[in-house]
Amino acid sequence: MNRTLKAAAAAAAIALTLAGCTSPSKSPTATGSPAGTSTAIKESTLRVWAGSTTPITIDFNPFHVDTALYGTYGQLYEPLFFFNQLSSDPPVPMLGESYTYSADGKTITLKLKSGVKWNDGQPFTADDVVFTMGYGPNKTDKLISAKATDDTTVVLTYKTAQFTNESQLLGATMMVPKHIWSKIDNYMKETNKEPVSTGAYVVKTTSDASYTLSANPNYRAPVPITNVQFLGIDSNQSGQDLLTTGQIDWTGMFIANPDEVTASGAIGTMNQQQDPTTIVTCSDASKGCKGDQTDVAVRQAINVAIDRSQLAEKAWVNLVGKANPAFVLLPRDAQWLSDQSLAESPQTADAAKAGQILETAGYTKDAKGFYGKNGKAISLDLFSPDGWTDYNDAAKLIAEQAGKAGIKITPRTVSEAEYWTPVTNGDFQLAMYGLTQSIVADPFSNYDQYFNGLSTAKVGDGPTRGQNYSRYSNATVDAAIEAAGATNDQATKKAAYAKIQAQIAVDLPYIPVVLNASQAFFNVKNFTGWPSDDNLYADPLPYLSVAPAIVLLNLRPAQ
Repeated sequence: MNRTLKAAAAAAAIALTLAGCTSPSKSPTATGSPAGTSTAIKESTLRVWAGSTTPITIDFNPFHVDTALYGTYGQLYEPLFFFNQLSSDPPVPMLGESYTYSADGKTITLKLKSGVKWNDGQPFTADDVVFTMGYGPNKTDKLISAKATDDTTVVLTYKTAQFTNESQLLGATMMVPKHIWSKIDNYMKETNKEPVSTGAYVVKTTSDASYTLSANPNYRAPVPITNVQFLGIDSNQSGQDLLTTGQIDWTGMFIANPDEVTASGAIGTMNQQQDPTTIVTCSDASKGCKGDQTDVAVRQAINVAIDRSQLAEKAWVNLVGKANPAFVLLPRDAQWLSDQSLAESPQTADAAKAGQILETAGYTKDAKGFYGKNGKAISLDLFSPDGWTDYNDAAKLIAEQAGKAGIKITPRTVSEAEYWTPVTNGDFQLAMYGLTQSIVADPFSNYDQYFNGLSTAKVGDGPTRGQNYSRYSNATVDAAIEAAGATNDQATKKAAYAKIQAQIAVDLPYIPVVLNASQAFFNVKNFTGWPSDDNLYADPLPYLSVAPAIVLLNLRPAQ
């Protein structure tokens, strides 16, 4: 998620964050040669602010989807292949070398790279892949068997076709060492402060203000950027100031005036609008959700009461795109959109329509102009993390807009630590939340991760798979997700997606707001090789999974 932080922290906090740090090395590599050559690499340090706030809690557990620190996914733990969400090119081999599907899509044969080692020197083998696929949240009843036919070959056999699940299985499943994790009974309680992994980096130092990853001496190729320091900063303005003065080399955050940051030519930027910002609702009363938002009519009324054009202008200074209730990325996923009326959510408020929806559902206005039932007005709590200024501003505007339609919403902010627990456990009504877009030109992972009833849980428990924090479950949607995941036929898949899109656009467990401004800023003076419009080899947002590791391996200290 784009961690957008407020401009308000004391200078002392920044001084603490930067204590003991040195300036990024300007020494070039010996020849600037590509990773994989035998050229000696000189010491260099690249400073990153991916969104961490202080105090930083050290957690490198790859199974902690919400709390694992930046760098866990890709720089430390690796998947088999890298799927570039900005490109339709074939996936890039990481731990894997190649893979083939059987004609029915139920069997995947994986060929692994040979000679790969874990950072403790132990060999990475097919046994580790077999173990990973059957461990913790990766375990699924769809997997019939995972077998290592030799040290570098794995055969996965499933009950149903896995064509559509390709990027999740091969690009989003982090490989873990069997010789370490087989001894860990409760994987969710492990913070994994000294991770044993295969990535280009190892953990060098940690504190509550920053942590540093250094080049893995056992990595299979030279690592051109030898040190990556992740800072914890509690002020958006301070982050921007440190970026413009060369004390941060790479960040992803919302900056309303990007031209001021890039004017000197030392900082480059990219803005790929891809991840939808939503109002996530605890939607299912049968799962223990409490509040008026469990009524679909209330969610529908909020959806049409929002003035998204005003939100885009006032909370995001028009740096965002238009979200849609089908949760497809347009124009990339245009082929999968079944109904053009779902191409975008309403951009202007319609208070009259909101009132009609509520009145049809049996709500009436009270003397103060608010809708309710049985003498009790609708009253909803909407929270966002303190300092995520775009979310905070948007929440206030949403409350004002809903109020004009007779729906009472009270916005509030909480600390980032206080934000994740209720979102995960379901102890909330409404929360500003960002969904991560699918990493391939296919919305399957969106539907499977956020809307699949198999990914939900009762209030009090977090999802054991996926990120269905709305507690949403719909038999039609679940069946269509299952059907889409079991086919490689585009017509069959599109028909399944049509059913999903029609249903979730009505049920609205996640109310779309905008397509978020995903702004990356990076130091082009001291480091070269960043992604560009002409070479989109990876998304340059430092808080993503896997892509930042690819970026780091393509960078070089400037000559």
